[in-house]
Amino acid sequence: MNTHRIAIVGAGPAGVRCAETLVAAGFRPILIDENRRDGGQIYRRQPEGFTRSYATLYGTEADKARALHDSFDRLRPQIDYRPDTLVWNLTPGQLCCVSQGVHSTVEYDALILCTGATDRLMPVEGWQLGGTYSLGGAQIALKAQAVSIGHRVVFMGSGPLLYLVASQYVKAGASVAAVLDTSPLGHRLKALPKLMARPGLLFTGLKLLAQLYRAKIPVHLGISPLGVLGEASRGVSGVRVRRANGETLTVACDALALGYHLRPETQLADLAGCRLRFDEASSQWWLDTDAEGRTSVSGVYAAGDGAKVRGADAAEHAGRLVAMALLRDLQQPVEATLLADQQRALKVMDAFRLGLAEAFPWPAEQAGALPDEAIVCRCEMISAGELRRTVSEKGACEVNRAKAFSRVGMGRCQGRYCSQAGTEVIAAAAGIPVQEVGRQRGQAPVKPLSMLTREVTP
Repeated sequence: MNTHRIAIVGAGPAGVRCAETLVAAGFRPILIDENRRDGGQIYRRQPEGFTRSYATLYGTEADKARALHDSFDRLRPQIDYRPDTLVWNLTPGQLCCVSQGVHSTVEYDALILCTGATDRLMPVEGWQLGGTYSLGGAQIALKAQAVSIGHRVVFMGSGPLLYLVASQYVKAGASVAAVLDTSPLGHRLKALPKLMARPGLLFTGLKLLAQLYRAKIPVHLGISPLGVLGEASRGVSGVRVRRANGETLTVACDALALGYHLRPETQLADLAGCRLRFDEASSQWWLDTDAEGRTSVSGVYAAGDGAKVRGADAAEHAGRLVAMALLRDLQQPVEATLLADQQRALKVMDAFRLGLAEAFPWPAEQAGALPDEAIVCRCEMISAGELRRTVSEKGACEVNRAKAFSRVGMGRCQGRYCSQAGTEVIAAAAGIPVQEVGRQRGQAPVKPLSMLTREVTP
């Protein structure tokens, strides 16, 4: 057994396939994951004692989920697996972790970040009301707790996850009031040549849409969100949008699931000093890695949606590829055919990613159209008007400077759910490209954490 200390952060599709490849080469990696069970978000396992079938829980992704879980079960005795453990900070060669309030450190010679992605959100007036969830939050409630987020749920946003989670709710027997998509049909037709790079996945997406239509769920394309209706004391009571034909539509509901694709979790990479770059297609900052997952920092690698958002299938290939990159850097043998297979698959998936970005574009224009009273940062309750005043009165056209003046992004989520929309608000107010506004820098702790304290006897 090779004694080189390799730490992998994240036990989703990328992390599991990465660990599997390293074990096959004679290593025993440390696999750290903040969840109680493996699978990541897309293939999140249900809690022990739950007995829902794979078909019920994962729908069209059931076979892929089972394959990943089976691989992990075979792998587990050969790795140092540390679930329910949050990596909240790092220094060169050392990870700072906490599990159930107890702090620990992990020493490493090589670090592979498979941190995944989280929901990308665009605020809408009233989204701070109780009953408004992200798509990922709605999915977790269904998978991990076997509950719907409401008695009558609206799904709003854009992207494949919108249809996947809505269809999972329908399959589970929940009441879905409507699916409201900001992307017009014309964008999808224009993107078809790129989407045909993966015809099977395109067909799966069409099947999800067909399932919604068969269930008689209203699906509206090309909508513009106008507001979430309700009261602070009672939460969400409805959603109001403008349809593509200009008509105003109000849908009664007691819960809203909201999301626009995904954003990579780059906080740990940022703390490690890894370089990021602005991706024009998705209009957000991603890790700047080479084709095999090496970052700008020696000994630090990244794979999966935490590096480049391409979906679960691509994450599995990227996990294998990044492990091979590390093996090659350690002068270990790598099978050339297997290496070429991963590279070829990822090229196809990258073409499909560009098609998705074209078919379901990030609605940047919504940020500029937000009324001043609309809340941008839900943690700190910072409004669009307050953020605009940091530009007009303070001259704060850079996101971290605006954060210092307004507290936007200083709350519990550390800017995960507001920073990208906040930069769009700043860019629109300042009349500059959003990449010039910059990105919010990562800070420790990357997520809220608790520490056990011991009573000291004098």
